[in-house]
Amino acid sequence: MTATFGGRTRGFTESVIRGMSALAREHGAINLAQGFPDFPAPDLLKEAAARAIADDVNQYAITWGSRRLRDALARKYAEWYGMAMNPETDITVTCGSTEAMVATLMAIVEPGDEVIVFDPFYENYGPDAILCGASLRHVPLPMGAPLDLERLAAVFSPKTRAIILNTPANPTGRVLTREELGAIAALCQRFDAWAVTDEIYEHIRYAGPHVPMATLPGMAERTVTISGASKTFAVTGWRIGWAIAPAVVSGAIRKVHDFLTVGAPAPLMEAVAVALDQLGSEFYGRLACEYCGRRNLLHDTLVASGFRATLPDGAYYILADYSALSELPDDRFARWLTTEVGVTPVPGSSFFSTPDPARRLVRFAFCKREDTLLQAAERLRKIP
Repeated sequence: MTATFGGRTRGFTESVIRGMSALAREHGAINLAQGFPDFPAPDLLKEAAARAIADDVNQYAITWGSRRLRDALARKYAEWYGMAMNPETDITVTCGSTEAMVATLMAIVEPGDEVIVFDPFYENYGPDAILCGASLRHVPLPMGAPLDLERLAAVFSPKTRAIILNTPANPTGRVLTREELGAIAALCQRFDAWAVTDEIYEHIRYAGPHVPMATLPGMAERTVTISGASKTFAVTGWRIGWAIAPAVVSGAIRKVHDFLTVGAPAPLMEAVAVALDQLGSEFYGRLACEYCGRRNLLHDTLVASGFRATLPDGAYYILADYSALSELPDDRFARWLTTEVGVTPVPGSSFFSTPDPARRLVRFAFCKREDTLLQAAERLRKIP
C-alpha cells in the first residue's frame, strides 16, 4: 500500500542540534553542540527524587501538575518577581518547556494567524508555529546593537496573534532590556497580541536582573510565561517545565497538555518542588558565577583559536564567527570540526529563517565541566 504523508510536517527536518550530538558520539568528539550539562545535579534534588520514588509517588499526578510543585512555583515567582498567581488556575506543569511552548501555541493560535519570532531563534519555534497552521514573521535581533523597534512595529499587523520572546536567548545569549520589553509590550497591547516568553535561562545571566514580561504594566493578562527546571538544576532529562498564564488561557493550555502527554513525571515534580523551596538566592548566585567562569574560558579559547565571538549576556551558548578560519559553509565546517578536530558545534544556519551563503557561524555550548572545556580548548587551539 502506498501512503502519502506530509501536510504540516512536510518541511520538517531532523533536529540539527540532536543530529550533531549523534555525529559527536560517532566520532568520539567533545559535544559542545547540545545544551546539556555533563556535571551532576544538586544532591538535594536527586535525593528528593529518590525519596519520592521510594515513597511510591509513581502514579499519575494531577494532569496540570502536582499541587506541591504548583504551590512552590507560586511562592517562587512571588518572591523573585512580585508576580501574583493562583496555583489552582494559572500554572500548568508540562513535560519540559518544549511541551509548554507547543501546548501554548496550540491553545492560542489559529490557522492563518501570524507569530513573530526574532532571528536567530531556537529551532523548535518554527515547527511549533507551523503545527498550529500559523505563518511566521521574522525580525532580526542583533547581539551588539539595540532592537530595531521601527522594523519590529512594521511586522505587527491585525493578523499577529503572538510574539515569542526568548530572554536570555538561545543561541546568542542576548538579554532584552527593560526598554525593549516595554516597547514590545506596547505593540502587543496595540495589536491585541500575546507575548509568549521562553525564560528557561532566567537564572543564567551575567549582568542585570531578569525582567519577566508579565511584570510590565498591562502585560500580566496577555503574557504566557514559560520556564522549567532543566537548565537551572542541570536535569535536562527530567522534562519538567511550566506555563504560567491567566486562568482562561491556562484552561486551554491544560486541555492541549492533557491530550499531548497527560502529565509530567510524578516523583520528579516532587523533587523540583523541594529544590524550589530549599535552594535560595545563594544557589542561584553561585550558578550564575560558575557559568560566567565557563563562559569566559570558552570565549577566550575561541578567540585564541581564530574565531570572532561576543561575550553573551545570558544563557550558556556562544555564537562564533569562523570566517577567518575557513570558507566552508557552516554545516560542512561543523562536520569538519567534529571529525578532524574532535569538537562538535551546531551550524549557525539552523537558527536563522533564511540561508545566507556568506554567513559563517557556529554555536558552542559551555554547560560543561571545566576539564571538558579545557580538553576542548586543547583541541581547538590546534586548528591549522
